[in-house]
Amino acid sequence: MNGYWDFPYRIDGSGHTAQANEDDHIRALIYQVLFTTAGERVNRPDFGCGLLHLAFLPNGSVLAMATQYLVQGALTRWLDSLVKVEAVDVTAQEATLTVRVVYSKRSTGETTVVQFTQPGAS
Repeated sequence: MNGYWDFPYRIDGSGHTAQANEDDHIRALIYQVLFTTAGERVNRPDFGCGLLHLAFLPNGSVLAMATQYLVQGALTRWLDSLVKVEAVDVTAQEATLTVRVVYSKRSTGETTVVQFTQPGAS
């Protein structure tokens, strides 16, 4: 057992809670911050950055810049004890918004890049 539950929560083949390594755990936490909308969590109503709501806005460079600011702030606020956000790059191309996050793990200093794609309105 390595101490991290897999996300989304599931039961593994042996009937126990599925486990994840540290890298997968951090990626899952980033995913949760990006795609949780404020008000979804009962005991943390301000958690998340609401990336899903951006799918209904006109895609373009202004949306990309606003998203970059939103993501950087949310990740710094909620995951600062685990990761140092090095860069957030957001690109808007046609009906797709792509968010690329470069971070270093505080435990090891290792730099990692993760990318998420969110369809947007055209």
